[in-house]
Amino acid sequence: MDRLQEFLEEDLGSGDITTELIVPDRIGKAIIRCEAAAILAGIEEAATIFEDGDLDVEILSEDGDEVGAGQAVMEVEGPLADILTRERTALNMLMRMSGIATMTDAAIEACQKANPDVRIAATRKTTPGFRFFEKKAVILGGGDPHRYGLYDHILIKDNHILACGGVRKAMELVQDAPFTYKVEIEVESQKDAVTAAQMGADIILLDNMPPAQAMQVRKAVKDISPRILIEVSGNIGMHNVADYAAAADIISMGALTHSPAAVHFSLHLV
Repeated sequence: MDRLQEFLEEDLGSGDITTELIVPDRIGKAIIRCEAAAILAGIEEAATIFEDGDLDVEILSEDGDEVGAGQAVMEVEGPLADILTRERTALNMLMRMSGIATMTDAAIEACQKANPDVRIAATRKTTPGFRFFEKKAVILGGGDPHRYGLYDHILIKDNHILACGGVRKAMELVQDAPFTYKVEIEVESQKDAVTAAQMGADIILLDNMPPAQAMQVRKAVKDISPRILIEVSGNIGMHNVADYAAAADIISMGALTHSPAAVHFSLHLV
């Protein structure tokens, strides 16, 4: 993949000076281990990074698997210099993507008792240039990627509403949108939620709304049309995600991609 090659070239620059000076020209083998319990993500990307260097790769655990502390997930064999030059880029992919997948899985687990059908979704609060991989990691963790960009979903946010003159006006302006696009709109009150529901919104986003208030708005909207989805978002993390489970069909969490704890992986020659 071109993007993975760019990541490697960013690290490599004009050459791996240390490896060129120290590492002998011989064949070796390395094992990659996950150092903590996690949902594995990024193993395909790590394999590609090594295989593009003509290294032989054996994947021992698949993306989406639950892995334990110390578990081997990959073996790599070939020229030692190639293994060591590609090591950090491959491990970085595993650490970042597995962190996202693991947090997504934990959020889903936290919500299961209150609402087993709630969906945990990502947002566009992603790392520039890395969005595809972050969204993929959310999927591997059992979550929903949400929209990938501005082009694939109509999402009317607070500033759109301010710019055009209100919720009613915004809903009027999207009446002629292509039928293939769902219409989602952010609201700050039950009154605006009811207006949006009556005017045909497919999804209503409750942003930074306390759980109790969100429950009231959800009931008002579902009384109008059970098909309308309620999404909640805004400062939701592992500390409070379960509080919103009963109030929503979708919980979108920017924290999944802007604040996950990396999962540590190690590579050792054997």
